[in-house]
Amino acid sequence: MPRRDSAPIGAPCWIELFTSNTDKGCAFYGELFGWTSEQAGEEFGGYVNFFKDGIPVGGCMHNDGSTGVPNLWAVYLATDDAQKVAEAATGHGGEVIVPASQVADLGSMVVVTDPGGASIGGWQPGLNKGFAILDEPGAPSWCELHTRDFDASVQFYEDVFKWDAHSVADTPQFRYTTLGEGDDALAGIMDATSFLPETMTASWSIYFGVSDVDATLAKVTELGGSTVMAAEDTPYGRLATCTDSTDALFKLRSTSG
Repeated sequence: MPRRDSAPIGAPCWIELFTSNTDKGCAFYGELFGWTSEQAGEEFGGYVNFFKDGIPVGGCMHNDGSTGVPNLWAVYLATDDAQKVAEAATGHGGEVIVPASQVADLGSMVVVTDPGGASIGGWQPGLNKGFAILDEPGAPSWCELHTRDFDASVQFYEDVFKWDAHSVADTPQFRYTTLGEGDDALAGIMDATSFLPETMTASWSIYFGVSDVDATLAKVTELGGSTVMAAEDTPYGRLATCTDSTDALFKLRSTSG
């Protein structure tokens, strides 16, 4: 996969680990994916940037517990106007969690919820163009929303993040829509009504590419994480779900790079 200078509008462009133990999180992903970590500077509140072979892949910020949000991985979608995302979200069934704000000369951010309650960020790039590699071992491979409010959510991402949405399947057993089409698809939305527990809200998931899912799962356990769903072969590659050493959920996807 070639390096990417910037993400198309609406596509995942940045991922962020929100964790109660940043040192532990950095060590875990350093061992698992070979990432290096770099402090962004005191003016950014202890924010950490992750790199794979010197190329940006994501960030990490401290979860002090004050928001009641568990440790997790967050997804940001590319936008050319963070303020308009905030305005559009409230007009299309969502809410604003973090108002649009400038992050020095790096860009502007906003965090909103969609009609199903899933939190999603918007990133208007400045100097930070987002992650520069994808679908390679140790890099983001796919981002996917699981929601009970499928139709409203698809419409939301079309209206708020300007998705060019394409239906992959629309049967009672499997409803799935992607940003873009076929091999050019960049993210997905799945109707999770039949399997998402009532106690769980809609949420975005991040799949990381790995060359060997089973070996990586074994490494996850060795590093203090756990397996949530064992590896299985699917039409989209071999997949697995796990948590890191701070209980943040993520997924693995086989890729040759």
